[in-house]
Amino acid sequence: MVKVVATNKKAYTDYEILETYEAGIVLTGTEVKSLRNGSVNFKDSFCRFKNGELYLLNLHIPPYSHGGVYNHDPERPRKLLLHKRELKRLMGKVQEEGVTIVPLKIYFNDRGIAKVEIAVARGKKKYDKREAIKKREMERKIREYMKYSR
Repeated sequence: MVKVVATNKKAYTDYEILETYEAGIVLTGTEVKSLRNGSVNFKDSFCRFKNGELYLLNLHIPPYSHGGVYNHDPERPRKLLLHKRELKRLMGKVQEEGVTIVPLKIYFNDRGIAKVEIAVARGKKKYDKREAIKKREMERKIREYMKYSR
């Protein structure tokens, strides 16, 4: 049973999702405990390559309330764990103009291991966002009309 801790709803509105990957994440003990409490903030988080490794930046995991002296830095860069071929494929995709890697959700898998779903994404323009909103509204109105016309 997968336990989703948090989803990055803003990523779906700001980006066009091209491809998704599941990645492991290197965490300290107090970070895992904070995640199990359900406290995490995706605001402005993104992924970058550094020395051939992928890091998740600006992911805010607040300090664990009972952590004491051994608590973690809430904004520290966290290493993502992927297979080498996946890293090479991602590196090639990020070289394209306007393409980035964003986290979509963080969850615990069946074995209780923290995982991050990341996506190769292209930023949407303002008019693309407006079109998506209009389309969603029209579909909602059509569903509502069909519901009441029976």
